[in-house]
Amino acid sequence: MDDPAPDLSPELSLRDVVAALESLYPLESAADWDRVGLVTGDLEQPVRRILFALDPTLAVIDEAREWGADLLVTHHPLLLKGVHSVATSSAKGASVTALVRAGVALWVGHTNADVADPGVSTVLADALGLTDQRPLSTEGSGAGGRGPEGVPDGSRPFRNAVGRVGRLAAPVSLAEFADVVAAALPDTAGGIRVSGDPDGEVRTVAVMGGSGDDRFDDVRASGVDVYVTADLRHHPVLEAREEARGGRPYLIDAGHWATESLWLADGRERLVSALGQAPGATRVETRVSTIRTEPWTFVVGANAARADRAAPDTGGVS
Repeated sequence: MDDPAPDLSPELSLRDVVAALESLYPLESAADWDRVGLVTGDLEQPVRRILFALDPTLAVIDEAREWGADLLVTHHPLLLKGVHSVATSSAKGASVTALVRAGVALWVGHTNADVADPGVSTVLADALGLTDQRPLSTEGSGAGGRGPEGVPDGSRPFRNAVGRVGRLAAPVSLAEFADVVAAALPDTAGGIRVSGDPDGEVRTVAVMGGSGDDRFDDVRASGVDVYVTADLRHHPVLEAREEARGGRPYLIDAGHWATESLWLADGRERLVSALGQAPGATRVETRVSTIRTEPWTFVVGANAARADRAAPDTGGVS
């Protein structure tokens, strides 16, 4: 839903909006490999309309241009890996060219939004009804921090909250909790994948929006009943389930786009607040993109697996 903007003066500059975004999601808290912050745009240009989206795809950029957005805020980076050309013969080159030609600035909040509190995983935990929340783990920013010019210097040990752990109001079965996850998240072609005993009791939950199969040690150490994340690969999952001997922690893969997309509305609301606006107020219009950047469109044969939903889980051990 758009915020009405009957009075667009005085204008905000891109510098103002970037400062507000980076007060919420500091660049120094991003992983050292990440590429966050302002990608395109003139810090002095006025900002009247801001579009939020998960991915800076060509379709999303077209939406920003057609709506007249001055700033596109995305979770995923456009230029995560180095490029030597932005010619329009490549999708990334066409994206950069379209943004510059239209005067649409692009700002990225990725791992700095992941570790923020509240951030991507907090929003996911809230959506699942988790209380008594705490970080799944805390750690520095990789190289220990960044100096005044943004150069890693190892001198400032930023403590970042990675993932969230919380409790349900009452215990439920794993099958029932999977239904809670499905109801809380937007539908996707891949649905919700679950590994564990459907009748197993679930009370404590760990979550991480986006890819999370590199956090199994933290999940085991947390003592939770189930871990909700995305992009779970065959071998890490098989090993994790064998370590659990078929018991806890159970695993739920809820999809990358789905687990992170909830952050967009929250980030939008927090930016509006940081800019000093009451909800539905005056100085800028904001909206969340209507374009789903979930890449999968359909699956075949998934229903056959549901017939075995009640089968005992062996954790990969025969």
